Amino acid sequence: MTAITETFTVHSRGKGTYEITDRVDAILQKSGIQTGMVTVFIQHTSASLIIYENADPSARVDLEGYFERLVPENAPYFIHTQEGADDMPSHIKMVLTRTSEVIPVARGRMTLGTWQGIFVFEHRKASHHRVVSVSVVGV
Repeated sequence: MTAITETFTVHSRGKGTYEITDRVDAILQKSGIQTGMVTVFIQHTSASLIIYENADPSARVDLEGYFERLVPENAPYFIHTQEGADDMPSHIKMVLTRTSEVIPVARGRMTLGTWQGIFVFEHRKASHHRVVSVSVVGV
């Protein structure tokens, strides 16, 4: 059994989705693991990880728009607003999505579907440096 963990930084340009599939795959390939699991974890409470459609960018535009309508900024019922109008909505959006994803590995490849990619989902308006941790375990 082999286990490795590496981190990398994603530089966001504000709200949106940022594909990291290739970066995660590079860590898997470097590990040499053929059968096992890849765990991807983001170390933040105002950004999240999603496995989502990676072929048609309009699907991500629709997702981002839906979350903006679902958890609007400047809602009068938010108390936690010291860091700006997008802070509390970003925390809620993170809770509604995920901070980690686990993907099975078979024959040295992640078993993602044909149209699936791994994305950082940035929920804040400003640019951020998001730290992503990847652990690969297997044989």
